[in-house]
Amino acid sequence: MPKLAGKAISLSERVDSLTREGELYERLADNKVRCYACGHRCLILEGQRGICQVRFNRGGTLMVPHNYVGALQCDPTEKKPFFHVLPGSQALTFGMLGCDYHCGYCQNWLTSQALRDPVAGLDPDEVGAAGLVAMAQRMGARVVASSYNEPLITSEWALEVFKRAKPQGFVTAYVSNGNGTREVLEYLRPWLDCYKIDLKSMSDRSYRSLGGKLENVLETVRMVHEMEFWMEIVTLLVPGFNDSEEEIREAARFLAGISPDVPWHLTAFHKDYKMTDPEDTEPRTLLRAAEIGRQEGLRFVYCGNQPGRVGDNENTLCPSCRRPLVRRLGYTILDYDLTAEGSCPDCGTTIPGIWSVPSI
Repeated sequence: MPKLAGKAISLSERVDSLTREGELYERLADNKVRCYACGHRCLILEGQRGICQVRFNRGGTLMVPHNYVGALQCDPTEKKPFFHVLPGSQALTFGMLGCDYHCGYCQNWLTSQALRDPVAGLDPDEVGAAGLVAMAQRMGARVVASSYNEPLITSEWALEVFKRAKPQGFVTAYVSNGNGTREVLEYLRPWLDCYKIDLKSMSDRSYRSLGGKLENVLETVRMVHEMEFWMEIVTLLVPGFNDSEEEIREAARFLAGISPDVPWHLTAFHKDYKMTDPEDTEPRTLLRAAEIGRQEGLRFVYCGNQPGRVGDNENTLCPSCRRPLVRRLGYTILDYDLTAEGSCPDCGTTIPGIWSVPSI
């Protein structure tokens, strides 16, 4: 059990000690507050917590996580996954604790379900924003990303990190469930470059079983595109949950309606956390879904979590002449043939993405 001033304390007490006043909220009568860091827009009474469990009302002030990490790692940017952001680069990725969903198949449940599930939770490590950016520099990262828990609910902390990272030339990224609000996206936009959204299903009933609402996510996808973040979408295909042809086609049609250039990652489910009933997703399911995505007009569709088993679906191909431009095996870049301007060297087609670090 962690200690504070020599005294054993609970995880919630430890986390609550690493907080500051938030910015994404409004004060209401009777010491109530309205939080708008995520789509739940929690009305939080004095002494109570939001759905995420890590944002709480102390005397009419919304307290939010600050100055710690629950998880920290430097790994390939492709792992986020971002395939159109600096291929071959490393991303220093930090996360805190808590989530506004409770997905039964969460692969980061030790961090995301802290304070909600008694078997989850990691002791947070104190670190400042300057320390994280210095670490990214030492490790040769080119991206600084917030992931591992839901970054929306810890946006004040992420922004503090990004305000130090961007002037040093880093590309900044969110790996998120997409349960956003216009307020939080406008707050983040000056300092956040890339936004990965999990589109978990096209069924509102399925979303509600995870703790969310489908329309909130669809609206976030629309807003992220409208605000000109670089956006990539991931759908984890779970057998019997969201892998029907009808639902896959509906998702592809929605994304193509946003833009045919939105990269769509179709990734394979494996048993994790509380979801141990469905079989792991087979490569043929991913391949079928990728073909549906292309039929519906998407130009960049990828299959993930099955390296070497999905043919060209790990690679970035020119949508005009089909030349392989970035060849991958899992998170490893095998070949890179884009021009410095991010176009196909054969036909000149421009490939959307972030292919070089923007000048400061």
